[in-house]
Formats: sequence, C-alpha cells, structure tokens
Amino acid sequence: MSTGTDQKEPQHDLSTWPIERLQAFTADAHDCSQLESVRVVAQQHAYDSNQPRDARRHWAELSLPVNRRMRGTGAEGSARELQQDFMLRTWMIDHLGPANENSDWSPEALAADTLAALAFSPSEAAALASNWRELPLEQIRALRRHKNLTAHLEGLIGYLQPGPTRDRLLPWIETRQLLP
Repeated sequence: MSTGTDQKEPQHDLSTWPIERLQAFTADAHDCSQLESVRVVAQQHAYDSNQPRDARRHWAELSLPVNRRMRGTGAEGSARELQQDFMLRTWMIDHLGPANENSDWSPEALAADTLAALAFSPSEAAALASNWRELPLEQIRALRRHKNLTAHLEGLIGYLQPGPTRDRLLPWIETRQLLP
C-alpha cells in the first residue's frame, strides 16, 4: 500500500477494487494498516443498501476475518476488534436477518461469543463501577472494555430465544449504563 500523492490513483484506492482483488491482497497482507484499510472498505460495502443482499453478506464475510487477523494477544489489543466484530455481526443480523447455518450471522453464536469475551458478571461490573473513580487504571480500563463489548446487546437481545444465554446477557443492558 502506498502513501503520498499516488493514493488518489484508482490502483491505490482500495474502495475501487473488486472484492476478489481485495481478497487476494488480504491473503498477502500482514501490515495492520493494510488490513484495517481492507476491513473498513469491506465493511462500508456491507453497509451499502444499494448493493444486493448476497453481495453485502459477501463483503461482510471479507471484513470479519480481516478484522480477526488484527486481534492482539492482550485484552486491550483484542477488545477493539471484538467490538467491531460484534457490531458488524449484529448489524448484519438486524438488517439482513439471522442465518443460523453460518455462525457469524447466528444470534445464539454471537451471544455465546459475547459471554466468552466478558471477564466480569454484570453484578461484579456494577459493584466495581459504583466507585470506579477510586479504582486502579487497569480496572477502569477493564470496565470500559466491558462497556464496549456489550454495546451491541440492545440490537441482539430481541433475536435470542428465551433461555440461559439470553438471561445472562439481559442484565448487561442495564449494567453497561453504570460503567465508565
């Protein structure tokens, strides 16, 4: 990927590339800035209501694995990518409908992934949040991660079947409002 004046040339403007070219480019890309550029372009296409439904899913199916390749190893490194993953999946489920045959578009799979990403229970997070200004910085960051990782729940909860998973996520909608 280039920088400078040639960025405006079509061969360097990733938004003009067909999906097949971006997929090939992504296979060889290892630089996070390149991957982030592909993720953003693919996500923009996925959100484009002028594109057919199948094309939008196909673009989202490019964005998700690119995003997942950028995940860091630590909690902070992966929280951003997890949030982006959860938000795109929720948006696709909400706008294009769930597809249980693909775990990326399955509300139940997304709910399970969300629960797996959370280190605190809602009651633990709420208790910590009650005096968050007095907490060590790392605990404040952990509460922020939880707030970000649960941002999609209001859009997702209506797609979940009644049961233990839904019951475990419901309190997070209220709890996240308490978090810094």
